[in-house]
Amino acid sequence: MELNREHFRAIISPHESTISRWYGEFKRERVSLSDDPRVHAPKTAFTQENVNAVRQLIIEDRHVTYREIEASLKISKNSIQKNLHEALGVRKLVSRWIPHLLTEEQKAARVNWYQKRLTSAVWVFQGEEKPTKMVATFVSKAGHIATIPLNEQRSVTADWYTTICLPKVITELRKINPERRIILHQDNVSSHASQKTRQYLAEEYVELLDHPPFSPDLSPNDFFTFPKIKTAWSKVPWNKCFGNWFERMQMCINLRGEYFEKQ
Repeated sequence: MELNREHFRAIISPHESTISRWYGEFKRERVSLSDDPRVHAPKTAFTQENVNAVRQLIIEDRHVTYREIEASLKISKNSIQKNLHEALGVRKLVSRWIPHLLTEEQKAARVNWYQKRLTSAVWVFQGEEKPTKMVATFVSKAGHIATIPLNEQRSVTADWYTTICLPKVITELRKINPERRIILHQDNVSSHASQKTRQYLAEEYVELLDHPPFSPDLSPNDFFTFPKIKTAWSKVPWNKCFGNWFERMQMCINLRGEYFEKQ
């Protein structure tokens, strides 16, 4: 195909709507071709204030995600990356934010810890019951919210529920949207139905969804969450998990404490 002047004119000419818009601008006595300055031009997000804020979020939660940082500080993902990698010098390793470089002391500590684990032994009696760990778990239609272990406690009390458990759950929910409306559904055990719990929820502006007595078949955790977890966990090759753990210990020793990526 042979190109002539008309072809080039068609290629380089502005769109008709652009010509019309600029014709109107010049008719209104505009003389500059430069863009007008934006009245509300965004300030740079790479500031010491934001660096400190990102550092604090990581200190509070080593698993904090880009999305949670973006929602909390109202800065873009690119700005978050600059704050994390250039200013703070951290990177994500197995879903945790860690320093880019380890000191010699930190490397030695990693090696020493793994060497102790590889040479340690624990005596167990034949037929001894497996230890149990109680946890409280919370979910929403968006997924898992929080799981809080009871540690040394044997049962959920109103004190533990209102001073340790619920504050962590509410904090997780408000990380993304501090103004979000929270509706809590729980069963009617004494710690949930206590006056102390109801007062705490009222102070935190959490709405309580009532639950009919003796109705585990209407509790999402009972009829959905826990059965799903049990089914999924029954298929997990736990021996392989711990076998890989000891392999990674040896790998850490071989690399003299250096980081190695997830295998």
